[in-house]
Amino acid sequence: MKFMRRLIRNLVILLLAVIIIAGSALAYTGYRCYWNAVTAVSIPEAVAAYADLPGTVTYEQMDEDFVNAVVAVEDKRYFTREGIDWIAMCRAVLNNLLAGRPVEGGSTIPQQIAKNLYFIGVGKTRGLPEKTAEIYIMHDLEDLYSKEELLALYASMNYYGDGYWGLAEASMGYYGVPSDDLTIAQAAMLAGIPNAPSAYQLSTGYDLAESRWKRVLRDMLENHYITQKEYELARQEDMHPVH
Repeated sequence: MKFMRRLIRNLVILLLAVIIIAGSALAYTGYRCYWNAVTAVSIPEAVAAYADLPGTVTYEQMDEDFVNAVVAVEDKRYFTREGIDWIAMCRAVLNNLLAGRPVEGGSTIPQQIAKNLYFIGVGKTRGLPEKTAEIYIMHDLEDLYSKEELLALYASMNYYGDGYWGLAEASMGYYGVPSDDLTIAQAAMLAGIPNAPSAYQLSTGYDLAESRWKRVLRDMLENHYITQKEYELARQEDMHPVH
């Protein structure tokens, strides 16, 4: 019995040591990846590249329902936490393990911005070092910019399918309205598309986009951004693009 207890204790200690060593190595390689990225192009420079694009919006130019839709489906604790959303990350890891494949992500909106700024593009790859670097960049973004500025950047940098980059282009292109005058249903549809724009673009992926749209509306209801009546009315709206 004593031998078994000693063996189990030693195995636990060994496992913890392996985790600490692996974690330290990943933190180091992630930091080097982060440093190389922001040294080549500073965060303000990377963000400034989106300042004058046609689809760019300010926070004030985003419809409140769109803001609520994005937060509800992408980062539920966005306005109340800093840094990593540990609840979302642990839930995503558990659900992915149960499913045996990636079915859910746990990244925050600032992490997604970091990915878009530095690690998406031709010839770029995203392994564990890059994903770790995104966490370092996320903290810098949260130090440099307000929640509102980051949300506007997120909406402006995303691709919405069918050739529309940024919320301003997408809202006019799909529905013929400015980005601050969307209905609840339109806001929910546009909030869902950037998750997989090639699959959800309305010209070729309407059925998939509609399924995603229903999820966004449900998340808005469950997070108390809309009432049951608003939810039911939104579900009745025709979401096909006007063009």
